[in-house]
Amino acid sequence: VQLQASGGGSVQAGGTLRLSCTGSRTIHSSVVMGWYRQAPGKQRELVATLRSGRDANYGDSVTGRFTISRDNAKNTVYLQMNSLKPEDTGVYYCYANPGGAPYWGQGTQVTVSS
Repeated sequence: VQLQASGGGSVQAGGTLRLSCTGSRTIHSSVVMGWYRQAPGKQRELVATLRSGRDANYGDSVTGRFTISRDNAKNTVYLQMNSLKPEDTGVYYCYANPGGAPYWGQGTQVTVSS
């Protein structure tokens, strides 16, 4: 499955962005979908993941500011990012694991200026 992410950009601190990621084929609702990010010089880290019927899983640094959701009919997962901080800057990667195998999108850049 190919994952196409969009919605990145540049905002000032306190601003909002919404990321979208759509799969190229049907992704069952039981499959985990979500987002990871990687800042320059740092390891890729969890932002948020979601599996239908389960609670969302958020990274500690985004809890309370970011919200993940998905539209299974559109094979799309969203990430609403509010109260953005400069430390949220990085490349955001969409993720899905159909059949237990990890798939990654191409990444979308998010830049937050102070």
